[in-house]
Amino acid sequence: MFVLWDKRGFNCTLLIIIYSLFITLSLSAQTMPDIASRAAVLMDAETGAVLFTKNPDEPIPPASLTKLMTIHLALQEVNAGRASLDEIVELPAESWEINQPPRSSLMHLAEGQIVSLRELILGMAIPSGNDAAVAVALRFSPTVQDFVDRMNAEANRLGLKETRFVEPSGIDENNMTTAMEFASFCREYIKLHPDSLRDFLSVMEFAYPRADNVAPALRSTVATWRQGNHNPLLTSFRGTDGLKTGYIDEAGYNIALTAERQNTRFIAVILGAGAARHRDADGQKLLSWAFENFKTLRPVFGEIESIRLWKGKAKFAELVPGEATEFTAPSDRGGKLWLSTEIVDPLIAPLPANYRVGNLIISDEQGELRRIPLMTAQEYEEGNFFKRVWDSIRLFLKKRSR
Repeated sequence: MFVLWDKRGFNCTLLIIIYSLFITLSLSAQTMPDIASRAAVLMDAETGAVLFTKNPDEPIPPASLTKLMTIHLALQEVNAGRASLDEIVELPAESWEINQPPRSSLMHLAEGQIVSLRELILGMAIPSGNDAAVAVALRFSPTVQDFVDRMNAEANRLGLKETRFVEPSGIDENNMTTAMEFASFCREYIKLHPDSLRDFLSVMEFAYPRADNVAPALRSTVATWRQGNHNPLLTSFRGTDGLKTGYIDEAGYNIALTAERQNTRFIAVILGAGAARHRDADGQKLLSWAFENFKTLRPVFGEIESIRLWKGKAKFAELVPGEATEFTAPSDRGGKLWLSTEIVDPLIAPLPANYRVGNLIISDEQGELRRIPLMTAQEYEEGNFFKRVWDSIRLFLKKRSR
């Protein structure tokens, strides 16, 4: 129970449903999928509701999931107008395939090639080219280490306390993340770069270099590598359109997944699988379970009616929801929604802005689904002496008449 007190001592006892607990307890533990991988998190991409966890805070190297942060920073520059997807990117020697660590995944960059930023991002997204990651890092920073500093600064900005990077491709075991933090990052990534799911992360094949990527004298003899996307769920699980796979010996097999069906999108991050088939099976289990049991609800309602304000300069107080109105619900709920309010009575000035005065209650045929805090839209000052006295008399008479 949660007791809400106003500034005059009036109280209204409000039952607050802890939302994530409601979601967890709405299904029996027996329905939870059995996951073989070391760590996993399943999340509603829109609401952030966490629906499943296994060792969510265990630090594990992300492997090539690291490239999602590299892509994110590149797309930030494009969105800010400081770069173009179609610009030609210089290829320093550090980015050539011959200078990558042993066992690297490669786009096959080489001296003298003509390559766009769009191609480099595709080269990271599809064949997971470590050489492409280095080329992108050096496009946006004077050194690879400077770019890594930007990666870590961005992780800190996003509140990822356990996530750190030492290079931009993911081949180093000293890169580190957790399933929970990386799922949170993926949610932010999808919000900021939704088109990249279509344009980069779900593209099935990448051919490079092509004739226009090499000097004219070499175009008749160019050897093109055709490489497929490493994410098999793009074709085996309906609605999947991202995000990235990764593997190094120290981490095992990792995958960051997202899929959308009927306006509901989920994110699954799986770290430390013992084999690619186990990773993929775990991903399919989590997403199947999510779509079978949950959906995202987006209640639509008009302006919230203003509430009578006593002893204030204003006669009425405007109210606004204190949280996003979208929420995750069991898949068998929310066919028809009703909205009601529960408000502190009487509401007495002065009141600060964003002061909680009640709840917006969302219900369906089976009962209450969610409560959203209702807040004052602005600060409300006390009225003059006569207004306060007059309202005090009216409140007294109102109380006597009950």
